[in-house]
Amino acid sequence: MRRSSLLHPGFWCVLIAFVLPVSVLRAGGPVKAKSAAKAAAFAVEVTNLYQEFDLKEVGLTKKAFEYALKGYFYLLDHHWLNKTNILSICDLSQSSRSKRLYVLDLDQKKVLVNTYVAHGRNSGTEFAQSFSNNPSSHKSSLGFYITQGTYTGNNGLSLRIRGMERGFNDRAGGRNIVVHGSQYVGPDFLDMNRFCGRSYGCPAVPADESETIIDLIKEGSCLFIYHPTKKYIAKSKILNS
Repeated sequence: MRRSSLLHPGFWCVLIAFVLPVSVLRAGGPVKAKSAAKAAAFAVEVTNLYQEFDLKEVGLTKKAFEYALKGYFYLLDHHWLNKTNILSICDLSQSSRSKRLYVLDLDQKKVLVNTYVAHGRNSGTEFAQSFSNNPSSHKSSLGFYITQGTYTGNNGLSLRIRGMERGFNDRAGGRNIVVHGSQYVGPDFLDMNRFCGRSYGCPAVPADESETIIDLIKEGSCLFIYHPTKKYIAKSKILNS
């Protein structure tokens, strides 16, 4: 996905000239004015895309989408993404009874997948509340990931993911945190249980959807595992760049 024209320097100039108060321009100078204009342009883009995807209808909050899009642009600007049209969001602020995984096509402006996803067994029961980057924690790790290649293991077709945030998810590879299918995630399991089963920290998806999901997001797309944990929001280098 190319950066929107809303984020083009020319658009910032328009905002600086016609939107920002004179007091802001005088007090902050051109650097702060440009930064404020960029933030305003990004806010406009978030609102437009949120409405165009109709994400409220499928249960994704605007704030989760805003964070996801900011991180996506960060990875895109650093040329770390090979599959630039796909953005996946696991919204762990929601109940595991909810379809809280969203796979978005940013070119087509379309939600490709909206389904269930598990969190780590030590992160919580129905709701995830605690997160860790530590080996053997059996907790989910927050932040931005880049998808890698696939392999076939004990859970069938699985997808390796690379954690991009030091201290939050950069041990994902050593912990064998991968996307895989599982019978303990999805509507059939929920028919017999109060909430979806939990993983060892992997974002496990319904077994009958796993191959489709993995094929869509594999080999260099952005995956964001979100929860409004204050420590993560405040200290994420990507979100605060």
